[in-house]
Amino acid sequence: MGFRLSKIYTRTGDGGETGLADGRRVGKDHPRIEAMGEVDSLNSQLGLLLAELAELEAMWPGLSELIEVLAPCQHRLFDLGGELAMPEYQALNQTEISRLEAAIDLWNEELGPLENFILPGGSRLVAQAHLCRSLARSAERRCQHLSALEPLEGAGLAYLNRLSDLLFVAARLIGRRQNIKEILWQAASKPNA
Repeated sequence: MGFRLSKIYTRTGDGGETGLADGRRVGKDHPRIEAMGEVDSLNSQLGLLLAELAELEAMWPGLSELIEVLAPCQHRLFDLGGELAMPEYQALNQTEISRLEAAIDLWNEELGPLENFILPGGSRLVAQAHLCRSLARSAERRCQHLSALEPLEGAGLAYLNRLSDLLFVAARLIGRRQNIKEILWQAASKPNA
């Protein structure tokens, strides 16, 4: 593949519009651009999670399995960004959703049922996985909003939904493999009436 970006700045967006891959120009606050931005934010935070997992996998070898499952998700998120930029383009399919579901099922067998609400924390890795999970939900909401205006085809919405589920389970699994107890939610005391 040849060079795709010969010049990083073009000045064409200085007036508040940007170009889509199909040649249309839309406002930078257009729901499609908002959805693309949320997917990009998720992908960036997932990259940070993967980098931190790689730094610590020597201490906790069980983390390498998470890298194997999560690393392809960055590529699929980039594919989803392509789908959002080129509405006729379809890259994601049910196979990717099934791959995530298989990992969720496997990891849930190790974890067992969740009996309480948990908070994002306990370690930096656990918190980062939860941050990615919450960004996946945000990206899903932005894509749902876009789909209400311009119906989205393909598996992108289901992929984001399943990815957020995977990241929740990944956060729990990271804690387990780091031997860190989950932080259980404690309800506020009821005020005296």
